[in-house]
Amino acid sequence: MAESNKPLSGKIALVAGATRGAGRQIAVQLGAAGATVYATGRSTRGRRSEIDRPETIEETAELVTRAGGVGIGVPVDHLEPERVQALVERIDREQGRLDVLVNDIWGADSMIGWDQSVWQHSLTDGLRTLRLAIDTHLITSHYALPLLIRSPGGLVVEMGDGTREYNDSTYRLNAFYDLAKVAVTRLAFSQAHELREYGGTAVALTPGWLRSETMLDLFGVTEENWRDATDKQPHFVISESPAYVGRAVAALAADPDRARWSGQSVSSGQLARVYGFTDLDGSQPDAWRYIVEVQDLDRPADATGYR
Repeated sequence: MAESNKPLSGKIALVAGATRGAGRQIAVQLGAAGATVYATGRSTRGRRSEIDRPETIEETAELVTRAGGVGIGVPVDHLEPERVQALVERIDREQGRLDVLVNDIWGADSMIGWDQSVWQHSLTDGLRTLRLAIDTHLITSHYALPLLIRSPGGLVVEMGDGTREYNDSTYRLNAFYDLAKVAVTRLAFSQAHELREYGGTAVALTPGWLRSETMLDLFGVTEENWRDATDKQPHFVISESPAYVGRAVAALAADPDRARWSGQSVSSGQLARVYGFTDLDGSQPDAWRYIVEVQDLDRPADATGYR
């Protein structure tokens, strides 16, 4: 790839929570733009996390390198402060800088009780959800931001589910999940305030209906024939591959005027319209506008005008 097509050459990124889904493709797309990417997660070839899926952090690192960057897979549980501290010290020792931090740690899907009130939901699972969704992000930022602010222009991306506008007006599954997702967008706002005097940017970013490995398995389809899933769930027609939000992060990181987004909550579809990138099929799905204007109004599934 020509150097002009690698706008992130020489840049160092940490994608926390990069084993699968959005995190994996964020790491890959940063690599495709030329970055060196430290990709972290708990699932390795030698040991799976409690999620018990086959994807590993070593595979993610290999995909980053194959895409044109330098992938470095590091097993880290981001609920363990000493491990996160050691990770950042390693990045400092090996690179001497950090340009992009993506907080994508999650891993709580199996703990979500759909439409269960706070008194019905498992308290253990609910509190674990909050720890995975919020504590991990705070721990990572606590240790990583002193390295990121050494040079102006650093970028922090807080990955969530739903824009601030949508989450502020919509009940999200249950009180624990709702709080987790609202907190992530607020965390981006807070970090934007704290980073401003250092020339840093923090943004909350959400994909749309994500065709993650887990979601594809749930519908019994692959990325190649994903449209077959619309037989079971017609609104899946608006779904997007993880590469789409990965390209959104790469576009933000390569934008010299990225500070215009600082403190904001944005979606992959919104950024695609600004930066011009597409999903793997060449489309530009605008999932959150579709969800508000079609899905939540129980209108017939039709992505015309939305991708």
